[in-house]
Amino acid sequence: MSGAVPGSDGRPRCGWAVSSADYELYHDLEWGRPVRDEAGLFERLSLEAFQSGLSWITILRKRDAFRSAFAGFVPEAVASFDEHDVARLMADAGIVRNRQKIDATIANARALLALPEGTTLGSVLARHRPASGPAPATLADVPAVTAESTALARDLRGLGFRFVGPTTAYAMLQATGYVDDHLRDCWVRGSAGRTIDAGPPPGAGAPDDGAA
Repeated sequence: MSGAVPGSDGRPRCGWAVSSADYELYHDLEWGRPVRDEAGLFERLSLEAFQSGLSWITILRKRDAFRSAFAGFVPEAVASFDEHDVARLMADAGIVRNRQKIDATIANARALLALPEGTTLGSVLARHRPASGPAPATLADVPAVTAESTALARDLRGLGFRFVGPTTAYAMLQATGYVDDHLRDCWVRGSAGRTIDAGPPPGAGAPDDGAA
């Protein structure tokens, strides 16, 4: 597997990010940037679940359609979806029409709203955040599943969340800034203030815009 490779502007990036302009933009401005609001986290969790078994680029290119279909991923709105909404979603060619994933998204909105007092989706993610380690040098050094993501998936399932396995849980930690898997030589890794603790680097765009 490769290390960092030059992107469209010559700056070194994680190898997966240079195969398309969509990937490059997502990598530079979103992947690994902190997401702190519950609606934003719910959107990321939902899209990661829909990605299961598919390419992420498929989900990325359908993201606007997903947002429209799922009421902007506002948890209160999605939690109120009924069988008429499910039928509408199953007929929507703009999204991934998978009944299990649609049902899980609605169930997960309800699970989020039913979290115990003082518990948030963000706090659940935070308690399973891996300890910082050496920066990965190549894509082969980036795991798909960890002990932390396995525990996170178990925790989420215990709280009523569905369609969240260890792989999806780890992708969620990566995407929302709870783990930094940008490669050692990737220019994004070296940008200032990229972590969940510090917020996004200047000019990177707001992390709480609900992006997947």
